[in-house]
Amino acid sequence: MTATALARAAEKTRRNRNRPPWEEPPTAAGQAGKGAVLAFIVLVVLIPLYMVVLTSLSTQGSINQAGGMVLVPHGITVEAYHQIFTNNLVISSLIASLGITAVGTLLSVVVTVLCAYGLSRYRSWGHRPILMLLVVTMFFNGGLIPTFMVVAGLGGYDNFWALILPSAVSVFNILVMRGFFANTSRDLIDAAYVDGAGEWRILTRIVLPTSRAVVAVISLFYAVGYWNTFFNALLYLPDNQKWPLQLVIYTYTLQGNPMPGMGVTQTGTYLGAQQIAPLSIQMAVVTLTLIPILIIYPFVQRHFAKGMLLGAVKG
Repeated sequence: MTATALARAAEKTRRNRNRPPWEEPPTAAGQAGKGAVLAFIVLVVLIPLYMVVLTSLSTQGSINQAGGMVLVPHGITVEAYHQIFTNNLVISSLIASLGITAVGTLLSVVVTVLCAYGLSRYRSWGHRPILMLLVVTMFFNGGLIPTFMVVAGLGGYDNFWALILPSAVSVFNILVMRGFFANTSRDLIDAAYVDGAGEWRILTRIVLPTSRAVVAVISLFYAVGYWNTFFNALLYLPDNQKWPLQLVIYTYTLQGNPMPGMGVTQTGTYLGAQQIAPLSIQMAVVTLTLIPILIIYPFVQRHFAKGMLLGAVKG
């Protein structure tokens, strides 16, 4: 070997010796172990989901044969879905959940973006006291009873807005978005100021287009929170025709109460074109709640890591 080749080999050996362990190339055994762990995690997630969907499509005989949740199909029927889609309570709760999620997410994202942008501009008036006030509310609040009294006193009892306004803003989300906005290229903003752009134009034309990842993730957080709203509905909505889907699941699935509008036999099964197992009805309602999240999440997932990591690190 020439002296040059020997020097290159020595330099490569030195670099490999100084390289951290996590930068070492994976071995075949390591790759196989990672694949096995990931496969196990996927099975842990998918098998319960598969059982929920299959049970919602199973007959009473299949559920009796399985002793509960069905793993191997023996009889498939869509009667459970037919019953819940013809039940006024389920349809009204689905519409209520979709409306609360859409309106609440839009309101929360708009308020969070405006607040975060104002706090990220260090020339804005009073941004430090306002920021400290927001941070304090992360650790101290009035408690359940005072909050209920305020909402009820403002006319929120038995109104949908009681599920939106009290939880419309998350300080954590504001801080994450503020950190992202604060690190927007200063040169772009200064150039916009020179060109005569105002704050509103800078926000809509420069800051938001460069912050799509964090806005998408924050929107997902808000949407999931509103879609899963349960406790506030239990507090503020006495009329079951206004209940969101999650409260319907709690009342008629977890507690096992018979669902209004569906006849029940002496053996506890629901009446339809054929006798329907209560467990099938319950799992059909659970499956119904999963569908919107499963549809939306793949479109936001690619922004998830980038939005959260960049926002958190820069903040």
